[in-house]
Amino acid sequence: MAYTVRTVPTSEAAGVYERCRSGRFYTSKADIFGVCVKLVTESKRDLEMWTDNFRAMSDSVRSHAMVICLNDPDREMGVDYDPVTSIAVLYNFDYYGWVKSIALAVVTDILEDSHGIFAVHGAALDLDGRGVAIIAPSKTGKTTQSWGLLRTPGSSLITDDWFFVRLTGGRPRASGSEKNCYIDADIGDVWEEYRPLVSTTHFDNKGRGIANIRWVMGPDSVIDQTSISDVILLKRDASDPEAVRTLTADEALEYLCANDLCNPHQMVRDPRKTELRRRFFREFLSGCRVHMINTVNPPEETQGIIRKALGVCQ
Repeated sequence: MAYTVRTVPTSEAAGVYERCRSGRFYTSKADIFGVCVKLVTESKRDLEMWTDNFRAMSDSVRSHAMVICLNDPDREMGVDYDPVTSIAVLYNFDYYGWVKSIALAVVTDILEDSHGIFAVHGAALDLDGRGVAIIAPSKTGKTTQSWGLLRTPGSSLITDDWFFVRLTGGRPRASGSEKNCYIDADIGDVWEEYRPLVSTTHFDNKGRGIANIRWVMGPDSVIDQTSISDVILLKRDASDPEAVRTLTADEALEYLCANDLCNPHQMVRDPRKTELRRRFFREFLSGCRVHMINTVNPPEETQGIIRKALGVCQ
């Protein structure tokens, strides 16, 4: 993990916020799965990406959580987090992708305790009524392959990065977390359908930008939720000749736990939280068919392997 999270007392977190109230900061409230999260930042770029990324919350709604972005030459890059007030103070972050992921992690910290709603750092799609999740460690092709599946007739995107899950006894119910996607500038090099989207998106210094996929795939290409029936786990292992295999729930859980649940953004990692998340993922995976895909092949070939595993047309 490239940044550290330090748990701080409420007095310290509240004191930082009080100091910000008298400074020159931009603020914006987002509705993240019903949780009101307030951004406080010195960066106009972060503000603009935040408002493009998340659904807006009315200013009349009191904040349930807060993400404060500060530049401080006397501090190393890191996060101070108070789980009581759900205030996260981010020091010296120049990458919006981590700002939005930490906001989602704070919301997860609230929901998994108070409402029994858990989060998956992964993509979720609806393929003509059939929910598919793609979960993977970083740099193994999660976004590339989820956007590849979105080219299927009758498909819709729930999210390409982070979704919330309710377990109700039937299929796990997945709901999206963001209004628009944070995309890589090279997505159009892999799937030509997205080149018009890339040409209209402003990218930051990391080659990422907020894009509305509806512009190129239609107004129904993004929907709010689906019931997950299949989980695709990705790995990139050149030493393994096997391109695809079916996993049991226990095997899948072992893989996720060995890879930090494929989620580096977790605000609290104490034994209680760890056990909560393990129990959730065991139940989540037990309600789905699970496929492990090795992404060492070119993206187009990997996409064909995924589609064959799912029984989806090319």
